[in-house]
Amino acid sequence: MEEALRMQAIPPYLFARIDEKVAMAKANGVDVISLGIGDPDLPTPDNIINRLVEAVHNSENHRYPSYVGMVEFREAVAQWYKRRANIDLDPRTEVVTLIGSKEGIANISYCYLNPGDYSLVPDPGYPVYSIGALLAGGISYAMPLKEENGFLPDLEAIPADIAQKAKLMFLNYPNNPTGAVADESFYLKAIDFAQKYNIIICHDGPYSEIAFNGYRPLSFLEIPGAKDVGIEFHSMSKTYNMTGWRIGWAAGNAKVIKALGRLKSNVDSGVFQAVQEAAIEGLLGNQDSLKEINKVYQERRDIVIEGLTGMGWKLERPKAAFYIWPKVPTGYTSASFCEYVLEKAGVVVTPGNGYGEYGEGYFRISLTVSTDRLKEAIKRMKDNLGQLEF
Repeated sequence: MEEALRMQAIPPYLFARIDEKVAMAKANGVDVISLGIGDPDLPTPDNIINRLVEAVHNSENHRYPSYVGMVEFREAVAQWYKRRANIDLDPRTEVVTLIGSKEGIANISYCYLNPGDYSLVPDPGYPVYSIGALLAGGISYAMPLKEENGFLPDLEAIPADIAQKAKLMFLNYPNNPTGAVADESFYLKAIDFAQKYNIIICHDGPYSEIAFNGYRPLSFLEIPGAKDVGIEFHSMSKTYNMTGWRIGWAAGNAKVIKALGRLKSNVDSGVFQAVQEAAIEGLLGNQDSLKEINKVYQERRDIVIEGLTGMGWKLERPKAAFYIWPKVPTGYTSASFCEYVLEKAGVVVTPGNGYGEYGEGYFRISLTVSTDRLKEAIKRMKDNLGQLEF
């Protein structure tokens, strides 16, 4: 049973490999603390859960949902954008419901890439950007995210012949894995670049509501000209602690949204309507839980920054997202240092090279474990890693 060539080219998913290492360590009796995958440990707010329970008992929701999502959910998305950043969206033509944003990110490449077409992807970056292109028969071109550039891609460094063959550009701010943020001037440059080369910008913004010390990340869609050239992916997962519920959306350029919706109508049957009703409650209901969620992540961010600084790292406090992106100590690769941390401290951190070539030399810490376990993880690292050089 020989797999298709496209399957043979796909590497194991990063977090699947991490799960295997965790399982092996646990089998050997290690009390593992995983700071690997960015899966919020905090519960979904009660008002959302209560709305789901009510909606599940409505037998009308037990049938096939709309392929592009309930109009009421898409209207809630539009209202959320209007409230957040005064962005005007037509819920019927400029919003499509997704089974989590990951699904839409993978599928957008099928909509626009022919064999030989290029997709411009950030490196380091979420692996699905490049995997989507690979599955669609396209070619990923890495845009290096370097610390000296604030982890923003240098658009001027992209060769003109590559840009002319590119159909898509993926951007992601607040950024996973680096925690970097982007300002309006960068987005304006990206929009100009997209207009020049007829490229669709796909902005991935799931961390926009995880921000600290009064900082408000920009939505790509609030930048002048954004809807002319692209869309924004977003989800309920990180904002409302709903990773397992699998609901998100894409919003923006009507032609792109229509294409994505047309593809989805042929490959999936939409999101369970009870989940959509619960998501409506999340978007339009009481938002007080967001302040508490960010308060917890900010406390955890400070615990990690202060702990690592005490061990010799030089780090800035991220303004947004729930990741810390430190360099590995001298003498280690990303993979060897992460293995060392697991072996000596029983703590899982993610090797930077899992996010691409330019992630080598870094590792990622996720703040999505309880505060007590996070403190314990930092203590174990201090007590067991020995003297590190930088």
